[in-house]
Amino acid sequence: MLTYKAPIADIKFLFEDVFGYYKHYEKFPEFEEATPDLVDAIFQECAKFSENELLPMNQSADKEGCKFDNGTVTTPKGFKEAYQQYVDGGWQSLSHGIEYGGQGLPPSLGMVKSEMMGTANWSWAMYPGLSHGAMNTIDVHGTKDQKELYLTKLTEGTWTGTMCLTEPQCGTDLGQVKTKAVPNGDGTYAISGTKIFISAGEHDLAENIIHIVLARLPDAPKGTRGISLFIVPKMDVEQDGSIIGGNHVTCGSIEDKMGIKGSATAVLNFDNAKGVLIGPENKGLECMFTFMNTARVGTALQGVCAAELSYQNALLYAKERLSMRSLSGAKQPEKVADPIIVHPDVRKMLLTQKAFAEGGRAMIYYVSKLVDTIETSKDEKERKRADYRLGFITPILKAFLTEVGSESANLGVQVFGGHGYIKEWGMEQIVRDCRISTLYEGTTGIQALDLLGRKILLSRGKSLKSFTMEILSYCREKSMISSNPHKRQMNKFIWPLSKAVANWQQYSVRLAIKAKKDRDMVGSASVDYLMYSGYITMAYFWAQMAQTAYEKLAGDVENRDFYRAKIKTAEFYFDRILPRIKSHAATMMADPKSLMQLDEDLLSFL
Repeated sequence: MLTYKAPIADIKFLFEDVFGYYKHYEKFPEFEEATPDLVDAIFQECAKFSENELLPMNQSADKEGCKFDNGTVTTPKGFKEAYQQYVDGGWQSLSHGIEYGGQGLPPSLGMVKSEMMGTANWSWAMYPGLSHGAMNTIDVHGTKDQKELYLTKLTEGTWTGTMCLTEPQCGTDLGQVKTKAVPNGDGTYAISGTKIFISAGEHDLAENIIHIVLARLPDAPKGTRGISLFIVPKMDVEQDGSIIGGNHVTCGSIEDKMGIKGSATAVLNFDNAKGVLIGPENKGLECMFTFMNTARVGTALQGVCAAELSYQNALLYAKERLSMRSLSGAKQPEKVADPIIVHPDVRKMLLTQKAFAEGGRAMIYYVSKLVDTIETSKDEKERKRADYRLGFITPILKAFLTEVGSESANLGVQVFGGHGYIKEWGMEQIVRDCRISTLYEGTTGIQALDLLGRKILLSRGKSLKSFTMEILSYCREKSMISSNPHKRQMNKFIWPLSKAVANWQQYSVRLAIKAKKDRDMVGSASVDYLMYSGYITMAYFWAQMAQTAYEKLAGDVENRDFYRAKIKTAEFYFDRILPRIKSHAATMMADPKSLMQLDEDLLSFL
C-alpha cells in the first residue's frame, strides 16, 4: 500500500526562505490576501485532502480503471465524490480571477496544490488539471462573451476542459491536422473530425466538458499556417450557461493504457458539432501554445510527483527491510540482519530520488514566480522578461524533470527488490503512471529540438545568455566574502557550478558552428544537450538551497537536521549526479555520422 505525506516543510523552505514568495506577493496588490497565515492554512488543508481523500484511491483506481459503455465513461469508484469535495472546497477556483468567481490567489499557490494532489493521485488530478489549461487559453485569447460564459463555469468546476490536438494521422506534426471547421453563417462553425489521446475527454465528473479544438477553415493555407482554434462544448449551451442539449461530440472509445488508468484517454468524434472561433483565423497553433506551455509545466510537475512518491515509499521500506550486514560492521547486531538503508548502493538510490524530488520542486517553484509575473504584472517589460525566461526553461523542465522522475520511479522499484515488482506495494504503478510524462505534451526528443533548435540556435543564444548570466551573477555574489559569510562552505558548490555554466556557453557556440556544416548535428545532439542543460540548471537550485540552509543554521532555528540534510543532499548532487554532464557533453559533441551512415535496409532484421 502506497503512503504519502505532503512535504510541507520542504515546500515552506522554498516558499519562505529560498524564493522569498511573500515579498514577491507584496509586489502585486491583487495578492494582498496571500498572507503567511492564509498560505499555511491552504497548505495544511490541501495536504489533508490529498493524503486522506486522493491517496486511498490511487491503487484501487489503477486496478479498476475507467469503464466505457456505448459512449459513456464511468470513472473509478470515489473519483466523482472526490471531485465534488474538491469543487465544494474551493480548490478549483483558488488561483483564478474574482471576476469569474475565483478567489484571485496567486497561480503559484495553484502549482503547490497541483503538486500535492498529483503526488497523491495523478490519474484523478488530471481531470481538474486539464481544465486549468483550457481556462488560461480562453482567458488570454477569448472574447468578453466567451470569458463570461466559459470561465465562470470552469472556475466553479461545474464544467471541465480539454485540449484536442492529436489525430490518428498526426501527433507532433500538427501541420497534418484534418479536422474541418465550416462557417454556419451565424458566427458559429460546424466542427467535424476525430481527435485521439484526449485526456479527460469524456467522464462523469461534471455536467459539461469544454473542448479546445484545432481545426481548419475552408481554403485555409496548408500546414501549420492554416490551423485555427475553436471552443467546442460537449453539450450545447446558451450564453447564460444553461444546457440546451447534445452537441454532436461523442466518445468512440477510451484507450487501454500502460498506466494512469484512472484517467480516461478518449477518442472523440466531432460530427458537425457547433463551435466558436477563439483567437484570429489561422493563428490557432499560436493560441494553443498558451495551453501547451501550461500543460508542459504541469507535465514537468508529474516528474517531481513521481520522484517524491517513490522516494517516500522506498525510504520507509529501506529502513525496515533487513538483509545482510553492513560492510563496515553490523549496525543493528541485535537483529538477524541490518536494514538495507545501511548499504551504500541503496543509499545512492535513495539520495538520487531525494535530490531529484527536491531539486525538481525548486525548479518548478522558480518558474511559478515567473507565471505569477506574466499573469499579473502591469509592467509590460517585466512581463515580457518573465515570459522570455519561461519560454527558455519550459522545455528543460518538461523533458528533464520527467526523465529523472521516471528514473526515480525505477529506482524505487529497485530499492524494493522483488517486492517492487509486485502490485500490492504500488511501486511498479508509479513507474507505469509516470512513463507517459516523457511522451505527452511533446516527447523528450521534441522538447530537445525546441531547446537547441529554436531557443538556442534561432535566437543566437540570447535566451541562454540571459539565464546563464543570472547563474554566474549568483556565483560571483556568493564567492565574495563581503556579501557571503559562508563563502568557504559554498566554494564546493560555486566553483563547479561556475565551470559548468562556462562550458555550457562554450559548447552551445561550438554546436552552433557544427550545425551550420551539418544540420543532422542538431538532431543528434539535442537530447544530450537538454539533459546536460537540465543537470546544470538543477545544480543552480541546489546551490541556492545549500546557501539558504547555511544561513538558517547560522541562526537560532528549530529542526536543524532539516537544514543539515539539505546541505548533505546538495553535496551528494554535486559529487554524484552533476558529473553526468561529462558523458552528455562527449556524446552531444560527437559527429552524427555513426547515427546516419547505416543504410535503412541494414537496420532491419537480416
